[in-house]
Amino acid sequence: MSEYVAEHVQDGPGVRTRNGVLRGGLKDGVAAFLGVPYARAPVGALRFRAPEPAQDWEGVRAATAFGPTAPKRPYAPPLDALLPDPEVGGEDCLNLNVWAPWPAAGPGEDGPGAYGPRGGGRAVMVWIHGGSLVHGSSAVPVYDGTAFARDGVVLVSVNYRLGIEGFGVFPDAPANLGLRDQIAALTWVRENIAAFGGDPERVTVFGESAGAISIAALMASPLAKGLFRRAVLQSGAPSARSLDVARRTTEAIAARLKVPATAEAFAGVDPERLLAAQTAVTAKGNPVLSGHAFHIVVDGDVLPDHPGDLLADGASADVELLMGTNTDEYRLWFVPGGHIDRVGSLAQRLLLRKGRIPPRVAKVYREGRPQEKPGEVLGAIAADKLLRVPLNMFADARLHTGGAAATYLYEFGWPSPVLGLRACHALELGFVFDTLGLPETRALTGPDAPQDLATAMHAAWVAFARTGDPGWRRWDRARPVMTFGPGLPSLAEAPREAERRAWEG
Repeated sequence: MSEYVAEHVQDGPGVRTRNGVLRGGLKDGVAAFLGVPYARAPVGALRFRAPEPAQDWEGVRAATAFGPTAPKRPYAPPLDALLPDPEVGGEDCLNLNVWAPWPAAGPGEDGPGAYGPRGGGRAVMVWIHGGSLVHGSSAVPVYDGTAFARDGVVLVSVNYRLGIEGFGVFPDAPANLGLRDQIAALTWVRENIAAFGGDPERVTVFGESAGAISIAALMASPLAKGLFRRAVLQSGAPSARSLDVARRTTEAIAARLKVPATAEAFAGVDPERLLAAQTAVTAKGNPVLSGHAFHIVVDGDVLPDHPGDLLADGASADVELLMGTNTDEYRLWFVPGGHIDRVGSLAQRLLLRKGRIPPRVAKVYREGRPQEKPGEVLGAIAADKLLRVPLNMFADARLHTGGAAATYLYEFGWPSPVLGLRACHALELGFVFDTLGLPETRALTGPDAPQDLATAMHAAWVAFARTGDPGWRRWDRARPVMTFGPGLPSLAEAPREAERRAWEG
């Protein structure tokens, strides 16, 4: 062991970080260090303020249980039965978890994991969870990092501030606090991960939905430059709002609370009362049907401009990129609550007009999907507008950036039998993490999801983290997309091209 790895920790694996010694748990050759603080608790004078480095501690700190989750409420029915979202009480919510092969140091392809010198050690993956910036945490069982560590990767999962605490827009506080938390966590990884056997020069950041949107913003942010080498965007595209637009949600919550829309006023509101007002204001928000929601914002600091524009202009061109979507993303929002059956032809046309969808685009989708209900066609259009089309445009833009690193695209298409959700939003998560056996994963997949598909998808993510190549042809003008199901993984060129091209006119 290196001098930075604690040698005398009783009853578990030990690691010395820059803040002090940690004791984790060990099972089947995988060490887990849970609830590790990467920044100070955002309470008191630090509430609605940028994260500050974690404080040092004396002695050995137990890291055997998940740390507190950010203030949030569970998903509303019926999504609460499909998307587990555990809550862990406490104020110290800026924490992370590390799963690592153990012992941390040792010979092999990935080299020893010493803390000090850089350039050795295993590939590192940092997971940023989704949840519309109001739900989720690193304690969700589906995100267990054991399989990644089993396969030689050091896996880190991160908590960050959510909702009004993380993405409120105030005149007297920094914006994008949740993004600043993520940058603080990546800085912690940079400074400490070698002690766990990881290579700080081979960090892959990956996330889904709001986590992927966050990563696109991190790729565009000058404050995150150099903190990761590779990135994976799962069902999330570059997105941000102006301060003026994003402030509307903060103002709506302030009106409900009958307080000024300032951080000073909000800091004096009881956290539970604040959560109740936030939930009431955003309850009808929907990634497809819109409504009050929280957004990453162009603040002139974390984000000098819209991330889509910055990335198209070459930001993070040196970062290797894997990204993709699920075939039936919209069904998670349209099916469980019955929206898909309530949208008739007239409602479809009104909603398309409200969403400023060109008639020529709607015509292509209707003609290509003659057997589908109006709600299904509407959902497919909305999901492509939000996800598939922007990611294709992003991939194309990187082709035109001189010396850009490789880009790879995938599509997840295995259809879940649960409620007719098919290949809906978030379904791929249990496959990526290889956690199909967990009851929390089965809530969305059902009991008979194909393990061979999970093995293949998980292996592709591991390969990408290790080498920058997930195992198929990089993006080119022929538009190659690796499709994971139904059936065995296979490479397709330009899937559903007529629908994609309709957006170009």
